[in-house]
Amino acid sequence: MTAAAQQSKASPEPAECVVIGGSAGAIDALMKILPALPRGYPLPVLVVVHLQPTERSLLSEIFSQRCALPVKEAEDKEPIIAGTIYFAPPDYHLLVEADHTLSLSSDEPIYFSRPAIDVLFESAADAYGSALRAVILTGASSDGAAGLRTVQRLGGLGFVQRPDTAEATMMPQSALDACPSAQSLKLPQIASVLAVLPGTLSLS
Repeated sequence: MTAAAQQSKASPEPAECVVIGGSAGAIDALMKILPALPRGYPLPVLVVVHLQPTERSLLSEIFSQRCALPVKEAEDKEPIIAGTIYFAPPDYHLLVEADHTLSLSSDEPIYFSRPAIDVLFESAADAYGSALRAVILTGASSDGAAGLRTVQRLGGLGFVQRPDTAEATMMPQSALDACPSAQSLKLPQIASVLAVLPGTLSLS
């Protein structure tokens, strides 16, 4: 195999979708990431934040006022549209189907959470393969570690908030323990990385 062929084989596909998960402290972390995505950003961004199941989520309203991109709460069976930020609704798992539509599920909670990060990441990895980029933020459970491992196993790239910068360290540390090759970055670095997607990117 030639050097060029080896490099091509090692390089991931250009990004087609971004998935982000977090829990305790994640809203503040997302405030440093999502508003940094420029108008005309070409990728959909799917977000799971652990929410109280009995309360209406205000995340789409809050972030709509601060982001250049359209922001909405995900709906069952809707097609995924490029350049749109989708938040999982309370008390439903958010999944990506093979035809790149969204679906909502009331299956059992994972790590006491519905929506769960693992469910989104694993289904998105099945749908997008190596074209997926996944981000784990601050949080106080291990949700997301197994999902990030699936993303990387299927060729996607993983980014994790540096635990020493997280309000709650358990979630990013669990993700790094499960996926040592994931890039551990500060929030401004994650924002910069996502802003230049799609592409085959890496920070040293």
